[in-house]
Amino acid sequence: MYFRFVLMSLMVSILFSCSTSKNVQSTSKNSFAKGADVGWLPQMEATGYKFYDTDGAEKDCLQLLKDRGMNTIRLRVWVNPNDDKASGHCSKEETVVMALRAQKMGMRIMINFHYSDSWADPAKQFKPKAWENHTFPELMTDVYDHTFGVLSALKSVGVTPEWVQIGNEIPGGMMWPEGSTKNWNQLAQLLNKGYEATKAIDSKIKVIVHLDEGNNNEKFRWFFDNATANNVKYDVIGLSYYPFWIKKDYTETIADLAYNLNDMVARYNKEVMVVEVGGEYDKVQNTYEMLVATIKAVKAVPNNKGLGVIYWEPQGEKSWSGYSLSAWQSDGKPSMALDAFKE
Repeated sequence: MYFRFVLMSLMVSILFSCSTSKNVQSTSKNSFAKGADVGWLPQMEATGYKFYDTDGAEKDCLQLLKDRGMNTIRLRVWVNPNDDKASGHCSKEETVVMALRAQKMGMRIMINFHYSDSWADPAKQFKPKAWENHTFPELMTDVYDHTFGVLSALKSVGVTPEWVQIGNEIPGGMMWPEGSTKNWNQLAQLLNKGYEATKAIDSKIKVIVHLDEGNNNEKFRWFFDNATANNVKYDVIGLSYYPFWIKKDYTETIADLAYNLNDMVARYNKEVMVVEVGGEYDKVQNTYEMLVATIKAVKAVPNNKGLGVIYWEPQGEKSWSGYSLSAWQSDGKPSMALDAFKE
C-alpha cells in the first residue's frame, strides 16, 4: 500500500512538473519583450572591445544584457554589406551566427530586414546594388527570395524568429523609387512579398511594419490608413522613440507616445511594439527615467497588445561607435540606465 502511494505521488509530481514546464515556456513566449538591437556586437568583439560587469569582471555582452532583465535580441540584415565596422557587416551569415548564439542564451529573436546594402531609414532607402537595374516584378521576387533565404538559413540551425520586420523606418516607403509612398500600390506589393516569405517559413512568426517618431500620431495614421487601403499584410506596428532626435525631452512627448500606441491598437486592431528606443549615454538618470516611462506606456496598452521595448545598440559605446545614444560607459561597463529593464 505504501509503495503504491509513493508511486502515485511520484507520477503526480512528474505530471505536475511537465505541466509547469510547458506553462513556463508558454509564459516566456508570450511575456513582455525587453531587448536590445546588437548588430554592432560581432564587430566590437572582432576589434577587441571588452565588456565588463559593474564589479570589473569581464563578461559576455549578451550575458550582461540578460542580467539586466533583457530577454530579446534584434538583429538587422543587409543584402551585400561592406566590411566597414560601423556601417557594414550584418550579412545573412553573420546574422545566423549571432541569432544562434543569442538563442542558446535563452533569448527571443527579432530579424530586421533593411532591403539595402547598408543603413535604411527615413532619409535613405537605397536598393541593394545587385537589384538596381531590376524591373518591379524582379524586385518583388528579390524581396521574397532574400527574406525566405535568410529565414531558411536561420531555420536550418534551429532558429525561428518570433518577429520579422519588413523594412526599417519606412514612413516614406522602402527600396526607392519603386517602393516609395508616392506609389503605394507598389510599396504594398513589396511589403506583402516580405510577409508571404516570412509566413512560408512559419505562420506563427509575427510580421512588423516599422515607422520612426512613435509620438507622431498624424504620421502613423497617414501611413497605416494607406497601408489598410492598399491591403498591406502585417501583424504588429513597430515604433521608434528617440526624444533626442525630435529635440524634446521625453517628458514632453511620452504622453503622445502612449496615445499613439493605444490609437494604433484601437484603429487597426494590431499589436504594437517599441522596436527602437535610446537616450543620451551621458545623461544616465534621464535615460533611465525615459526607459521606465516607455516600458510603462507599452505595458499599459489594453489586452496585452503592447508587446515590448527594445533598446537600439545599448552596448555601442561611443569611443567605438561614435554613437551618443548607447547605454554603455567608457570603462566598458553597462550604464545604470539599463536597470530600467529589470523587473
